[in-house]
Amino acid sequence: MFLFVSKLLPLFFYPLGLSCLLLLMAFLLLWKRPRLAAIPIAMALLVLLLSSNAGISDGLARSLEFQNLPTSLPKADAIVVLGGSTEPALYPRPWVEIKEEGDRVLYAAKLYRDGKAPRLILSGGRIDWRKSGSSESEDMAILLEPMGVPRSAMLQDPSSLNTRENAVNVKQIMEAQGIRRVLLVTSAMHIPRSLMIFRKLGIDAIAAPTDFTSTQIDPQQPITLEANVLDALPDADQLRRTTRALKEYVGIAVYWLRGWV
Repeated sequence: MFLFVSKLLPLFFYPLGLSCLLLLMAFLLLWKRPRLAAIPIAMALLVLLLSSNAGISDGLARSLEFQNLPTSLPKADAIVVLGGSTEPALYPRPWVEIKEEGDRVLYAAKLYRDGKAPRLILSGGRIDWRKSGSSESEDMAILLEPMGVPRSAMLQDPSSLNTRENAVNVKQIMEAQGIRRVLLVTSAMHIPRSLMIFRKLGIDAIAAPTDFTSTQIDPQQPITLEANVLDALPDADQLRRTTRALKEYVGIAVYWLRGWV
């Protein structure tokens, strides 16, 4: 039940859901207080305009992604790869597919091939009321094999459904396998919350972020007028990035209230 509520309630705090609530409020006001209806309509428009603005979206993303910038990673006992980056091989897909966050799988394969760790721990289940198919951990294993990672080097947690469960199940695997230090691979925006959860459980985890949505601006290349104009206009991709960032902040707040971070 907690999983469902944790997925449902935040939707109304995110830009799209909040805008829909405001417009519903305006619709109700139109019956008896039509003049007041203009207020929630204006608020909904403002929410959508601000959240789909490239400057605001980029600022929110950077506030999370630039907390743990990539460094020269040390060797570890295992590489932990968090789920949330794959789609199951359901018809008409010919094979397992990756989402935008699929960089997690690619980067994990690179770290393994670079000799950063001899094993990988793939963590992620599949919410049964959303989609059927294999677990995310198995999907990642299927993708990693053609990239040169043998099955013998993979350990799986196929049941976790959120980041807290990822950490709890990974800790159990680590204790059973005698693993002490891990490289934690997940999206750069997700790294701050993930690290807090893993370290709260006493796991020696080193951040290995990937899937950056924001990059360093080159001061030698000034932004053109055309780019500024386009960045100021509403864009669905920027709306999604803003929502991803807000999701992390909401997650940190909820996990803090539960004592998980």
